[in-house]
Amino acid sequence: MTRLPLALLLALALVSCDGSKSAESEQERLEREFTARMTGSVLAGKFTSNKSDKVHEDRYTISKVSKMAGNIWVFQARIQYGDHDVNVPVPVKILWAGDTPVLTMTDAGVPGLGSFTVRLLLYRDDYAGTWANSQGGGGLMYGRIERATPAP
Repeated sequence: MTRLPLALLLALALVSCDGSKSAESEQERLEREFTARMTGSVLAGKFTSNKSDKVHEDRYTISKVSKMAGNIWVFQARIQYGDHDVNVPVPVKILWAGDTPVLTMTDAGVPGLGSFTVRLLLYRDDYAGTWANSQGGGGLMYGRIERATPAP
């Protein structure tokens, strides 16, 4: 008879345990790994434009990634495409689809480049997404996530 109350007490203790702690630590782990993966990386890829049939090359050298507040992150980035080559901090909202980060910007200004809307999914060593700018341009973007080459 004493086993039943003990088993009932154990079952109640297990049910009342807060499972959010492990979910929170899992999200912290994902964010820590994301920060390490993206800091010192290069997004080397291509983009299409709805204004031409050409495929263009672009390059985003990420020197540092920092989480600010909530789901807002700042990427210290060198952005290179066409005749553009700028170093700027780029604030983005990151939403998580399970273990996969999705970078989002909606009509966000990037100093020296204009205003952009972007949805960019990053998974393992690849990225893919869509972009649009305030001048009516837009298209697809995709490529590889690589380690930046250290300076000599």
